[in-house]
Amino acid sequence: MKKLGILFFLCSLTLLAGCASLLEREYSLVEPHSSKFWESEAAATLRAENHQDIVNDLLLLIGQHTESATIRLYNFDDDMAVAETLEQATTEIQQETPMGAYAVEYITSSSQSQRGYYEIDVQISYRRTAEQIQAVVNATSVEALSSLLEAALDSEKPELAVRIGFWRQEDRARVEAIVEQLRQDRGLMKTPAWAISYYPAEGTVGLIEFLLQTEEPAEADVEKSPENFETNA
Repeated sequence: MKKLGILFFLCSLTLLAGCASLLEREYSLVEPHSSKFWESEAAATLRAENHQDIVNDLLLLIGQHTESATIRLYNFDDDMAVAETLEQATTEIQQETPMGAYAVEYITSSSQSQRGYYEIDVQISYRRTAEQIQAVVNATSVEALSSLLEAALDSEKPELAVRIGFWRQEDRARVEAIVEQLRQDRGLMKTPAWAISYYPAEGTVGLIEFLLQTEEPAEADVEKSPENFETNA
């Protein structure tokens, strides 16, 4: 019996030591970007191996409002393949992705063949500022728009951009109904209608922009040109 007690005691110590080792695991810091898309040995240089990688790289740059960057392309056979893939990727960004359609004016690029890869210099021109991109808020569905618009009005924000996680075909009508009800509740029916833009314009919407004009615009003074004055003979 005494031997069994000693054996039980030793087993307990072993289990406790095992628990302690579990609790003492080391934790590593998460980098602010994925190593899949960044070259480890080249600062501010991204990498891509296919069409989707290029799209992901460009979206990463747009999210940071980066105007110029370098991308290294691997596994591309020739200049033609590089040119076609870049054209397809940039077109997809501007026409099919919510942030690209909302924020980007145009994208240009030039390529240079290197040993083992193509080096691409990318230039991005924006229709939105870095502050506007950072101000985009996320919502799971259009049902969250009412509270988000209320908060924007309370803060006297002139605009609101919302990235929508789930979109249905009938949601455009739902957005208009939410805006109409809110304008009635806030006594804004006599003010100019809000401009509502959907991105992308066709297909599944992923981002909605509201321009919240709540007052009648002041009449601008029209400067009369000399030919508008009557002259006496």
